[in-house]
Amino acid sequence: MGGGAFILVLAVVLAESAAPAERKCQLNGLWRNDQDSLMEISVLRDNGDFQGQYLTRVTLSGGCAQVSPLRGAQQQLGEEGWPTFAFTVRWDKFSNATTAFVGQCFVDAGGKETLSTMWLLREAVGSLEEDWKATRVGRNVFTRKRTTKEKILPNLSPLCEAVSSPVP
Repeated sequence: MGGGAFILVLAVVLAESAAPAERKCQLNGLWRNDQDSLMEISVLRDNGDFQGQYLTRVTLSGGCAQVSPLRGAQQQLGEEGWPTFAFTVRWDKFSNATTAFVGQCFVDAGGKETLSTMWLLREAVGSLEEDWKATRVGRNVFTRKRTTKEKILPNLSPLCEAVSSPVP
């Protein structure tokens, strides 16, 4: 094997065996989930707190959704580089519901970032007797959406008049 070929093989082996710490996951940016909803994390503080906006594409009633605020926190990055995190979305202006997400960020060998999440959606009900039907559970997988623009979600939100309840 020639010297150039050996170096190429060595580089490929080293790239494939890169430890997670060398493929750190960053939460900030624009993400799309498997339901075509969009999440933009625009502020990520040194202490792990973050905030942003969420635009769901799925609502329980099929009505119109609007950009809603999200706030959360991530574990401080350790050697693994793949943080766990949690955030809530208050379905602002179109629903009386809140969703709490928990998840972890992963990066594959090719550099693709994925957020694997589980969520609980709590919808307001009129009585304790209706409490049994007020909480839903689900799973979403988000992938990074590359864009050069910042804070684009407000431009994507349709004008809404109907009130509906979201599903993340």
